[in-house]
Amino acid sequence: MVLPDFSNIKKAHKLISAQIHRTPVLTSKSINAIIGGELYFKCENFQKVGAFKFRGASNAVLSLPNELASKGIATHSSGNHAAALALAARMRGISAYVVMPKNAPEIKVRAVEGYGATITFCEPTLAARELTLAKVIAETGATEIHPYNNFQVIAGQGTAAKELLEDYPQINQLLCPVGGGGLLSGTALAVKALSPGASVIACEPAGADDAYRSFYGDRIFPSEDPCTIADGLLTSLGTMNYAIIRNNVDAVVTVSEESIVKAMRTIWERMKIIIEPSAAVPFAAILERKIDVSGKKTGIIFSGGNVDLNKLPF
Repeated sequence: MVLPDFSNIKKAHKLISAQIHRTPVLTSKSINAIIGGELYFKCENFQKVGAFKFRGASNAVLSLPNELASKGIATHSSGNHAAALALAARMRGISAYVVMPKNAPEIKVRAVEGYGATITFCEPTLAARELTLAKVIAETGATEIHPYNNFQVIAGQGTAAKELLEDYPQINQLLCPVGGGGLLSGTALAVKALSPGASVIACEPAGADDAYRSFYGDRIFPSEDPCTIADGLLTSLGTMNYAIIRNNVDAVVTVSEESIVKAMRTIWERMKIIIEPSAAVPFAAILERKIDVSGKKTGIIFSGGNVDLNKLPF
């Protein structure tokens, strides 16, 4: 298994920089006072499609040779990856085919349609999603781009941490949410290359703690019946992601649902910005005192800000 390294992240950054946002890094004096440390928030909620996913999707789409790109790209996703891939495909002028479960949130379906992808609906099971995707690929010849277990996707996601450490090289530790591990694995590669003394800590809901069990076990434990408001963190780790995470991440911590809601609400109220539950998980770990931030400079990647405003948890 060939894994990306920091040279691939640098190459990705050069390739995608013209079409991604270099998102701002925000701080909050009131939050720093509450937690007794300095926090630096990398705001991927301000990225195109409202999430870091556009980085990896852009790199994967732009890296495709013309003969493959001409037949389009395909994936199964009910979330941010679908929208990111659809937009990246549109910007390159190629077709995107997305398999979505028929119970996918209407707001996400509209977003994917709005970016011009062709949607095929299926039953809301992993088996149905994979079977339907296989049929779509057989019919179209499109290239599958996995949401996280993909070389170019991982390299693209690592550009967020690269930007953060270029702007604030003095950061001592970087916190990152973990679902499938695309953002975490790219982040870990970037941090260990640019700031080898800094720690990388993954943060995960206790109700979907497969990455925690996998990290401290000796194999990938699948995500079985996860139960969390952080809907972006439900998936199991990919094989490439796990290999990178085991060698480059320093710790994994879990947090309660109550803390996720409190963290999300605190960010909305104090910083006046919208983040989704998944993005609030690292700050929740700080509120629970799972991570020591006193006297340290801590970076946090706000992974996204796509929220159904009709279903807020507070």
